[in-house]
Amino acid sequence: MLKLCLDELSRREWETAGVAVPSFSVERMREKTKKEPKWIHFGAGNIFRAFPCAVLQEMLEKGAEDSGVIVAEGFDREIIEKIYRPHDDLSLLVTLKSDGTAEKKIIASVAESLTMERNENFARLQEIFQSPSLQLASFTITEKGYWLRDGEGKWFAQVETDFAGGPACCESYMGKITALCYTRYLAGELPLSLVSMDNFSHNGDKLQEAVLTFAREWEERGLVKAGFLAYLQCPRIAFPWTMIDKITPRPDQKVEEMLQDCGIEGMTPVVTGRHTYIAPFVNAEACQYLVIEDRFPAGRPDFEQGGLILTDRETVDKTERMKVCTCLNPLHTALAVFGCLLGFTRICDEMQDPVLRKLVTDLGNQEGLPVVVDPGILDPRQFLNEVLQQRLPNPFLPDSPQRIATDTSQKLAIRFGETIKSWIEQGREPDQLRLIPLIFAGWCRYLMGIDDQGEPFSVSPDPLYQEVYLHIENIRLGDTGSFSAELSPILRNTRIFGLDLYEAGLGQRTEALFAELVAEKGAVRKTLEKYTGMQEEK
Repeated sequence: MLKLCLDELSRREWETAGVAVPSFSVERMREKTKKEPKWIHFGAGNIFRAFPCAVLQEMLEKGAEDSGVIVAEGFDREIIEKIYRPHDDLSLLVTLKSDGTAEKKIIASVAESLTMERNENFARLQEIFQSPSLQLASFTITEKGYWLRDGEGKWFAQVETDFAGGPACCESYMGKITALCYTRYLAGELPLSLVSMDNFSHNGDKLQEAVLTFAREWEERGLVKAGFLAYLQCPRIAFPWTMIDKITPRPDQKVEEMLQDCGIEGMTPVVTGRHTYIAPFVNAEACQYLVIEDRFPAGRPDFEQGGLILTDRETVDKTERMKVCTCLNPLHTALAVFGCLLGFTRICDEMQDPVLRKLVTDLGNQEGLPVVVDPGILDPRQFLNEVLQQRLPNPFLPDSPQRIATDTSQKLAIRFGETIKSWIEQGREPDQLRLIPLIFAGWCRYLMGIDDQGEPFSVSPDPLYQEVYLHIENIRLGDTGSFSAELSPILRNTRIFGLDLYEAGLGQRTEALFAELVAEKGAVRKTLEKYTGMQEEK
């Protein structure tokens, strides 16, 4: 049997198992990185291992880079303790292609893994941030990782404590990041680029806002030297925007079994105490995009050698809007909501359902593309067609509507609200939209936690779930009425939709659609058939 560890990289059996091993010297790369670190990444999860790590691996293979990446995990230390350390910081990337083939590769570009507790790990992080060779700190910590306030706009208790305690004893994620920046400031006001690679719009601004908030509070309280805030706002520090796109679902049992059949042991996933589902391997799709605003005051690796696109901020923004508002994310949310209601557990299976496939095809082509932002570097129609014809239907990519339905209240404003705004700005009548309000009504129906057959299901985690559920908790399948009193507080919530749906002319329509969806068992499918035009075709 093969083990994923440094001592076994030279075994010929990897080739027999169809697994590519690194051609560069991992030992020399790690020595180089330890002495002169260039890149540190925060967030040790699947997207990091499947994408930035794999990009750097390609650069190392080409000889375009000789330094690796250091990864730090600040949310779930068990990822480091149970996945990284037992496998010498190696990962096994399994790329699942739409033709059914799987490409297997050992990723060895991680030079060092750390947790963010205030112990020797944090001392090492401070040492890294003091190094003049450091060029960038990147992040995949999810949008929630940048939040400093709760749903009511109040500071989190840990954030308030860190405001008062200063950089020497902070415990919040963004507090620790700002403390590390202060270490770099004290080391000679060294330049750095802090690069959020998380999947939401204007991610660099969210990161910058969080860091500047801590710096401002500390400077006003005299807890840091005067000038720290100005340093973070000067040209030596950059917070570029990025657009990232790659589907990396949770580890799949079939992939685990395939690897075991290849003679590789120790691939069993673990579920951590913080409910992270992770394995020594990562399964991911082949398609990937990472567009980065080219602002690196300390220099940067030659990312183009790894297939990344470096451009200006305006183009990043347009690319993000194209993906998030039109060509991918709205389709994902539509499939997530209705997939859960109709009992699906795989996105690819939903794409074999004629009604759901018609739903997302029309959503993209008829309600998104007419107002799409064309970034110039990627063609929106080609991107959309790739999503509809290759990516979402990929039967070998085990993504689930339940995973994608997580935090839906945080996604609706950008994924649909921006499209509604664009229709209004371009002089189009919002009442021409038939599918977007159907998805809003579907989300409200989903929040009931009752599927189309009247059976209960678990609603995916969402920070606003309890708040919105209070308005609909007394609605039962088979109830009739306008439901205006119940839905109005939800549909008027600009935090959720980005605008007041009644003022946009879509509130009452959403109410009426919701009434159709709760009319009886089977009403969800019946309503979908009606508004996708599939009812007439039956």
